[in-house]
Amino acid sequence: MPAELTIAQHPIDSERHVVAVRGDLDLFAASELKKVLAQAIDAGRIRIIVDLAETTFLDSSALGVLVVASKRLRSCYGALAIVNLNENLTTIFKMTGLDQILTILPTRDAAIEAVAASNAA
Repeated sequence: MPAELTIAQHPIDSERHVVAVRGDLDLFAASELKKVLAQAIDAGRIRIIVDLAETTFLDSSALGVLVVASKRLRSCYGALAIVNLNENLTTIFKMTGLDQILTILPTRDAAIEAVAASNAA
């Protein structure tokens, strides 16, 4: 049985924002993540950390949401960082090559610092 999805949001300041995902990020849940990320960006949060510490599953639709959000943030000089991948999620990012495209860091603190220092173009 799939883990129930919850998405918690933790604003840090006027630009930095943490989105923590718990449960399965499948086709249906990816649309909710897309909505949350779009609302945060529309509200001026252009430095976003997506914490996947409690994410149990991730499919291609969720990967697509993360790529699109990252591109959108770069276009407005923002940044997206992904943190706390478990072994299975790490394998998915490596197999798809997205570990070379997206910023993936081991801890939330490292990501908060990285997005603050980011001058993405």
